[in-house]
Amino acid sequence: VFVDGKEVSVGDSKTVIIEGVVNELRCDGNAEVRGNVTGDIDAGGSVSCGDVGGDVDAGGSVTAKNIRGDIDAGGSVSIKK
Repeated sequence: VFVDGKEVSVGDSKTVIIEGVVNELRCDGNAEVRGNVTGDIDAGGSVSCGDVGGDVDAGGSVTAKNIRGDIDAGGSVSIKK
């Protein structure tokens, strides 16, 4: 898992949960950001977050308040404004 360009160890967790605002997120599994992402998200699984300032590339579904960039999702996309 990479958060803001730095590798973060999460052990065997299948879902990464982040509290607060991050600039960029890359992970192999699911990601839940309890805040906003100012840049891009690249996740192998599903993504749930607030506002996204960049692009989202997810292998699963995407749930967000607003996405300013492009969305590439392997599952459903839900925008909750």
